[in-house]
Amino acid sequence: MSILKLKSFNGNVMAENKTLDAVKKCLRDFPLEARELYLNKTVPCLEQPLSPLEFYREWIGPNKPCVIRNAFSHWPALSKWNPSHLREVVGSKVISVAVTPNGYADAVNRDRFVMPEERLMTFSSLLDVVEGKVESRGVFYVQKQCSNLTEELPELTGDVEAHIPWMSEALGKLPDAVNFWLGEASAVTSMHKDHYENLYCVITGEKHFILLPPSDRPFIPYEHYQPAVYRQREDGDFDVVDVADSDKVPWIPLDPLKPDLELYPDYRLACPLHVTVKAGEMLYLPSLWFHHVRQSHGCIAVNFWYDMEYDIKYSYFQLVESLAGAVGPL
Repeated sequence: MSILKLKSFNGNVMAENKTLDAVKKCLRDFPLEARELYLNKTVPCLEQPLSPLEFYREWIGPNKPCVIRNAFSHWPALSKWNPSHLREVVGSKVISVAVTPNGYADAVNRDRFVMPEERLMTFSSLLDVVEGKVESRGVFYVQKQCSNLTEELPELTGDVEAHIPWMSEALGKLPDAVNFWLGEASAVTSMHKDHYENLYCVITGEKHFILLPPSDRPFIPYEHYQPAVYRQREDGDFDVVDVADSDKVPWIPLDPLKPDLELYPDYRLACPLHVTVKAGEMLYLPSLWFHHVRQSHGCIAVNFWYDMEYDIKYSYFQLVESLAGAVGPL
């Protein structure tokens, strides 16, 4: 290579490195500016629902979470949904239950993205496990997110609303799904995001959320994993079985409860919010917010998924996500 060509090559490399450094700086600064401009340092609590217009203007539009009290105090579910009542009304119903060896369904396990064993069992059999009346290897969690309340447990729908009227009016649409959740304390929802405006209503017990805004995406690691599922053997142990002919799944390997900051040092710059949602309270979880969820033992909840608007905010997020994935560690 001639000296002129070598100088030109080195100059191009230096220019590319300078551009890359500038992009990384922008990605580091962007979340900090978002916090200064509009994000709250804690999750606020409203004592009652706002009007549809006020809620859209103050929470949906700015894409900020909040806890809402007295939003469903009129639901019969709050007083009726105890184990004896549920056994009487839906005890014989066969439902889909996620079973895992460690409580982590849809989560990274070493070099695999592992989904739960989906087991069909009667509701009473599930309650036997949750109440400790039978011993069972594994952790059980009703978490099927396909509007399982209306599809698998329609007998319970009269105890809640089919939708949240003020939210439906604010968004101009009905929810895509209404989901029922019931599980053991060991059941954990790993960090992820959804393309839904989510109203999460705790009926009994409490839920513990770790939240990160979409603007923190540059600090949140993603990797691609071979998908697999758990399968429990007759001796009670679990195998991890690969899903054949499947594309790799992008997922977050980091556990916010014990983040490996040596492996993922950029997460030091993230600012997670911690919030506990108690029985009778509702969490508004905006679209694209990253969240990790735990619960008290036997906690029951219902959530409403409203499809998000794929507008300019979504496009901006896609840009940030693409850049974060392209440049690597900051």
